[in-house]
Amino acid sequence: MADNSQPAEQYAEIWKQRHTAAHVLAQAVVEMFPTAKLAIGPPIDDGFYYDFDLPRTLTPEDLVEVASRMKRIKRDNHPLVRSEKPREEAIAWEEERGQPFKAELIHDLPEGETISFYTQGSFTDLCRGPHVESTGKIGVFKLASVAGAYWRGDEKRDQLQRIYGYLFDTQEEMDAHLARLEEAKRRDHKVLGKQLGLFANNGTIGPGLPLWLPKGATIRRVLERHIVDVELASGYSHVYTPQLAKVDLYKISGHWEHYQDGMFPVMKIENEEFVLRPMNCPHHIMIYQNDAHSYRDLPVRLAELGTMYRYEKSGQLSGLSRVRAMTLNDAHIFCREDQVVEEVKGCILMVEAAYRKLGITDYTYRLSLHDPSNKEKYVDNPALWEQAEGELRNVFKDLGLPYYEAAGEAAFYGPKIDIQLRNMLGKEETVSTVQVDRHLPKQFGLDYTGEDGHKHQPVMIHRGIISTMERMVAFLIEHYAGVFPTWLAPVQAVVLPIVDRHKEYAQSVTDKLKAKGFRVELDARNEKVGKKVAESEVQKIPYMLVVGDRDAAAGTVSVRLHGGTDLGAIPLDDFIARLVEETA
Repeated sequence: MADNSQPAEQYAEIWKQRHTAAHVLAQAVVEMFPTAKLAIGPPIDDGFYYDFDLPRTLTPEDLVEVASRMKRIKRDNHPLVRSEKPREEAIAWEEERGQPFKAELIHDLPEGETISFYTQGSFTDLCRGPHVESTGKIGVFKLASVAGAYWRGDEKRDQLQRIYGYLFDTQEEMDAHLARLEEAKRRDHKVLGKQLGLFANNGTIGPGLPLWLPKGATIRRVLERHIVDVELASGYSHVYTPQLAKVDLYKISGHWEHYQDGMFPVMKIENEEFVLRPMNCPHHIMIYQNDAHSYRDLPVRLAELGTMYRYEKSGQLSGLSRVRAMTLNDAHIFCREDQVVEEVKGCILMVEAAYRKLGITDYTYRLSLHDPSNKEKYVDNPALWEQAEGELRNVFKDLGLPYYEAAGEAAFYGPKIDIQLRNMLGKEETVSTVQVDRHLPKQFGLDYTGEDGHKHQPVMIHRGIISTMERMVAFLIEHYAGVFPTWLAPVQAVVLPIVDRHKEYAQSVTDKLKAKGFRVELDARNEKVGKKVAESEVQKIPYMLVVGDRDAAAGTVSVRLHGGTDLGAIPLDDFIARLVEETA
């Protein structure tokens, strides 16, 4: 497991450089377009961006000119000078200079908030900072692209043009980042998904609702079967629950209050209100409640490949990684207080085992905590938060695993352990999670009979080992660049007869491999074998089995690996033994 965390002070410094670069970008754009309306320009993980309302659409040539002006502004080394204005004066000043977005931002700031500006040369911008001392202090930058963006992310508001840029301390870091971008482009799951026939999006069905094509469905099915087998062997009971429920269910759970914006609109059926579920936990609670439980029954572990629906804005949707319909490798454990730490440890060990199987090594553990000052986002019960967060710290201590803490990242009902994977650009994404929850058991009045004969409240653990099928497959496509390990590949081998007279033997080879449970295709087209090999390479099939006269006579297959390695003629039974060992 890798821990590539950056020292806080170093990160803060590069963050200030990127923030200042956004102001330099804005100054350059205003020089080119004096009537430009400025929106926001924050630093981001690899650089910066700024949103503009401009008199015309930007061209690639415009970006070249903007970059040239930015370099001049950097050379001029203007100091960044901070100033403040009273609220009403600041609003009037922005309105007078034709900056309605800035005026709106100031208007929406809380009463008593300091209204600060930063000036560099002839350019002044609303900003709370911080920045580097002068424009000459920013590092190596490169403008990347222009994209559309809505003001404040609202599709009903003004559409703006967003200019993205990269910024790093050195040219070496910039070159390394650009190389990562090229590699990420080569591995893009949306491109490979289309090339390999794994999934598709259809406008008639709707955005964020992907279609799993046969090969993609095979990968998903193998993953699902594997994780279900692991869960059954680990004492989980698998269940099925409906994909919608009455709104009342989510009002009891608190999701209606805390998560309504992420849910689809209500459906009214026979004077009752239903909604597509955004998560599976309330349904599993209903299953737990279906029976009376004793302390001897606990822990009760319920698992499901549960499909959920979450309203994501269309601009945020992306292939399989950001969708509106998703199937989660979900489970909920109902346990006694004295079982919590061991159950959480068991979940973490399942994650570790699953990642080893999938070949995932670059990940970190994040302990996501609540923000005590945010009473609206989080359940207001300090004692429960302190207890649950302490338990998760003890889990890391007992397992000897490194982790970092992140306040404000907890679920509304409890803290969680988030397993953060790095994508091809080095950015962290939450994939797997384990959450401790005493709130929902209280909301639903869950209980069990204790050894003392009295009713007690169980603790609920929410747990997802390999995330949603959509997000995990998207990650694996990019992780393997489409070259899946043989056990996971949608087609494990293709049989290629050289000419027509070899088709009968090729068919027998195919049938024998299929009888052993392997995913094999026969390419019997009347094409040259070289062309068929080349096309199989493009499809990233692990094994190509070329058969001709000698193979048919000797009962062999001439084995070629994806990537070009030729293993020569191998007895068919020996090849089957190889596959058995490789996919075990």
